[in-house]
Amino acid sequence: MKPIGFVKCEVKNKKDESWGQNVSSIMLNEEYFGGLKGLEDFSHAIILYYLDQAKFEKEKHLQRRPQNRADMPLVGIFSQRAKDRPNQIGMTSVKIESVMENCLIVQGLDAIDGTKILDIKPYYPMYDKKEAKVPSWVETLMKGYF
Repeated sequence: MKPIGFVKCEVKNKKDESWGQNVSSIMLNEEYFGGLKGLEDFSHAIILYYLDQAKFEKEKHLQRRPQNRADMPLVGIFSQRAKDRPNQIGMTSVKIESVMENCLIVQGLDAIDGTKILDIKPYYPMYDKKEAKVPSWVETLMKGYF
């Protein structure tokens, strides 16, 4: 895969929480300038990125408590949004703040400064968000996140 750009933000180190208010700039590589045209008509986008600092250790990460919180249940890696994953692929739905020819400003991207962006897709509520069910621990985990 070839990155299309990178993240520019104040977050320099990996973390497990408090991403909801983060504002990030997605800086496109020059060959993709203009590729954001039309995205300004959307409120949200889906960002795919390369978690180059993720270090999945089966014994430590296959099952764990979300955010390593004692009040959370022990669940598998595919039941949570943990940063250390078997494959270093990140995906987040973000709020679009502004769109320029070479830069997308977003809120809620859980990626650190310098993270390579693989793709940007518009968020279609009728396609991407269906009637969804989550366990009660997710409601507790996300309280005050955004």
